[in-house]
Amino acid sequence: MTVLMSQDALRAHLAQGDLLTLREALAELHPADLANEVGGLPPSEAAKLMRALTPAQQSKVFGYFGPRFQIAIARHIARPDFARIVTDMSHDERADLWKALSADQRATLLPALAQAEREDIRRLAAYPEGTAGAAMTSDYATLAPEMTVAQAIAHLRAEAPDTETIYTAYVVDAERKLQGVVTLRDLILADERRSISDLMMVNAPSGRVDEPLRDIAERIAAYDVFALPILTTGKRLVGIVTIDDALDIGRAASAATLARFGATGAFAGDDLDMRGSSLGRIFRVRLVWLSILSVFGVVTAGYIAGQEALLAEMLILAAFVAPIIDMGGNTGSQSATLVLRAMALGQLDLRARDIWFVLRRELPVLAGLGLVVASLMAVLATLGQTIAPQVLWVIWLTMVCVTIMGGVLGALAPFVARRLGTDPAAMSAPLITSIMDLVGVVIYFAIAWALLGPLAGGA
Repeated sequence: MTVLMSQDALRAHLAQGDLLTLREALAELHPADLANEVGGLPPSEAAKLMRALTPAQQSKVFGYFGPRFQIAIARHIARPDFARIVTDMSHDERADLWKALSADQRATLLPALAQAEREDIRRLAAYPEGTAGAAMTSDYATLAPEMTVAQAIAHLRAEAPDTETIYTAYVVDAERKLQGVVTLRDLILADERRSISDLMMVNAPSGRVDEPLRDIAERIAAYDVFALPILTTGKRLVGIVTIDDALDIGRAASAATLARFGATGAFAGDDLDMRGSSLGRIFRVRLVWLSILSVFGVVTAGYIAGQEALLAEMLILAAFVAPIIDMGGNTGSQSATLVLRAMALGQLDLRARDIWFVLRRELPVLAGLGLVVASLMAVLATLGQTIAPQVLWVIWLTMVCVTIMGGVLGALAPFVARRLGTDPAAMSAPLITSIMDLVGVVIYFAIAWALLGPLAGGA
């Protein structure tokens, strides 16, 4: 990424009102780099810097911002200028922004838009969030099946300024039902007199407006296409989802997975965003998670306190509670991460054979890890102190059991989540750790009572 001016220099020129110098300095930057420069400023200063950009740059840069930052900047832009930016944005980005606006903001913006933009926004924004219809764009090129190749190329040349991509054109009939797909490469290499109906590929991959976005993104990757046509139940073409949309979907899904697996994902609404979320929202969401995890901690502490008689006779047992319960949580998080990654790559699904495959792979590894870690713990426990052999056996057996149990729980948790109809990443690492804390101490003291109970009672 090329950075021609530091943030301090940008702000200095803004303070002086030197927009001409800024325009010259930023003229050659890619819109994504420009968005990075503008996004590092407070909304009021970012709005001033936007005025230094050309109109074409403004709409492209604005599309790279997240909805929260777009709305924050919009408060500092005059309505006519904001309307022009919105009009020049791509159709799908425009619809996403519309969904993020409040009712008052929509009422303010709508009169400034042309009728065509109003209808397009309303149509695209009507689809439920998370579906193909919500992410598609109506910026696409269409051809008639009776056209010749020469006519099609001339038609695409005329449509190019107003479409997001012309690398793939969609052949539709008079009722806009999809007949086939033609690539720009096919058109360039074909005889100019050839008919589009003879050249087009029929039965091309497509999606439905009500399909989940994740399925659409996976289909784009599977068929290695630039865009996927989106159809109604009546096979009418209403939009396309492009490869860059699929990448955005993948990034959003990965961010959501990280948020939930780290126990910072919201139960409802958008997940936390370090730049866009308010301090109050960050506090509330994290407080909910930590409160839930604290319940497990209190239950675990209560169980340990209930073992007072055994701990009074064998005080050495208390010293190993922490490493034992930590091992279960750590192993569970490792296994869950491996399974979540495999699910994200499409290697695993909610099928009995996939569950059995994971267990077959994990159990030998977990058994080996448990034996090695337990032996290492037993050896380290004897360094510098004398510990009764019965206590060492308790520690060794518990470490083996907890390591295996933690791994099995972590491996199965994503499958359980998917079976319940929730995101597998909802089984967060802290939640798995908290569950294993409780399971670990139950196993620990059960083994301790079994092997040391008579000894403690006789003492």
